[in-house]
Amino acid sequence: MDYQFGIKDMPPEMRPRERLSIHGEANLSEAELLAIILGNGTRNISALELANRLLVSYNGLRNIREADIEDLTKVKGIGPAKAITIKAAIELGRRTALDVKIKDFIHSPEDVSQLLMEEMRYYDREFLYGLYMDRKGGLISKEIISIGSLSSSIVHPREVFKAAVKCSAASVIIAHNHPSGDPTPSREDFDITRRLVEAGKIMGIELIDHLVIGHKSYCSLKEKGAI
Repeated sequence: MDYQFGIKDMPPEMRPRERLSIHGEANLSEAELLAIILGNGTRNISALELANRLLVSYNGLRNIREADIEDLTKVKGIGPAKAITIKAAIELGRRTALDVKIKDFIHSPEDVSQLLMEEMRYYDREFLYGLYMDRKGGLISKEIISIGSLSSSIVHPREVFKAAVKCSAASVIIAHNHPSGDPTPSREDFDITRRLVEAGKIMGIELIDHLVIGHKSYCSLKEKGAI
């Protein structure tokens, strides 16, 4: 006979809901947060164990986000109702990230990361964004410049600076994501950056930085010496 333990058998201070109430959501693990969303487990495993099973099966939240309802139900213990609940919760998180108020000023690569990370890190294709600013660093506009694999032939200076001219921007920061989750810049990333720096000098519009966005980290090409 196997002994089965559920969340209700845990000490109160170890239960996910109680821990969130006491310590706040930021201090819970992904498994604990997912267990709260699941609500309950099965006759054989707790919600927390089921959450861990799901995370292991998909190697993290990022891949759970990309899975459809049918895929999720292939994990033992996840039925259609739980799969739908998971998808709804993830979509709410995505919409919340998109609805974050744009910062008035961009002072550092970290500011750019905070503005774009949650929106860009889950994309399964490369998106190139332009952040267009006034002379004091105030953000005027955020634009999607291109979608698809970045190359020097696709990322033409004309497309980057067209929006800058339209909104009378004094400077621009570009950022693109790596769907692999690794923000290490490629040789192409450096080549594109140098071309845009030179084009910006001709246009009189400074390229301040080029960020590569990964899953939980980023890389600034300015900090790498490319600008």
